[in-house]
Amino acid sequence: MKYSLKGKFKRAIVTGGAGFVGSNLVQSLLEDGLVVISIDDYSAGTNLNLKDLKEIYEEQLIEANCDITNKKDLEKYFDGVDVVFHQACSKMTICLKDPHRDLEVNAAGTFNLLELARDYKVKKFVHVSTGSVYGVAQYFPTDESHPLNPTSYYGVSKLAGEKYARVFSDLYDMDISILRYYHVYGPKQNSGQYGGVIAIFCEKALKNEDLTIYGDGTQIRSFTYVKDVVNINKIVAIKGGKGEAYNCASGLKVSIQDMAEKTISLANANSKIKYEDWKTGDIKDFEVSHQKLLNIGFEYEYLDFDIGLEETFKWYKKMVNKNV
Repeated sequence: MKYSLKGKFKRAIVTGGAGFVGSNLVQSLLEDGLVVISIDDYSAGTNLNLKDLKEIYEEQLIEANCDITNKKDLEKYFDGVDVVFHQACSKMTICLKDPHRDLEVNAAGTFNLLELARDYKVKKFVHVSTGSVYGVAQYFPTDESHPLNPTSYYGVSKLAGEKYARVFSDLYDMDISILRYYHVYGPKQNSGQYGGVIAIFCEKALKNEDLTIYGDGTQIRSFTYVKDVVNINKIVAIKGGKGEAYNCASGLKVSIQDMAEKTISLANANSKIKYEDWKTGDIKDFEVSHQKLLNIGFEYEYLDFDIGLEETFKWYKKMVNKNV
């Protein structure tokens, strides 16, 4: 396998391991032969995402129901761990509802994990951040040198996590790399109120329900398929520079309007598109540079949005049919 970690690491922690990206990453690491500790408080993740994996990889997969803001509970899982993939976070959709919790998870929780990684001499720490740390883009394509001026609570709290990661890297010579996610989509994404827009639209179209767009639909997103995101985590674990940040984005430019229309077409649905006011802090335009990832040898598998959307739609169709 091109991005296999077999022979490079033995024991991994994946925070948010029962979540969308986390569970897809857990599966890939298990397939590589690693022992994987999934840490999740199940506020967003679900046991269903790990159920089949637990049956197949009974001795390799350890499930830990643990909140990353509780350092004492976390510590017992770090013995022998040589790589941490920190996926857990308070989502963008949560930050307006409870900004204090957003700060606690994204900043204090990250600090706890960094302290434990330092104390237990973890070889590699991959910290997941977000493109929201840039705020409104001052230039396109936006690269990793862009000024960091977040416009949302979420962007601020994730930037705090990044800053802690950089300080630990500098002070303690820790091998930490940062990934800035953009609009990840694919199987296992939450399709509920706080889920991703593609997941929500797939499920609604399959049920012939109307789709709601906040704004006028012209806003651009750089949708990135989850399998590519998993492989980005893995290549950065091996080749990512110490203290370096990487835009984890496909570079594609897709409007919400176009995505909604494609989803309705795939479902052959009678769904209509409705429009509501823009969300606070929403960023309208994206054109993201991923050249820095390409420079370390990464190759995207899903640069055709239609293919990724169709794979995602098929997964949700199977889930909806299963629940009928």
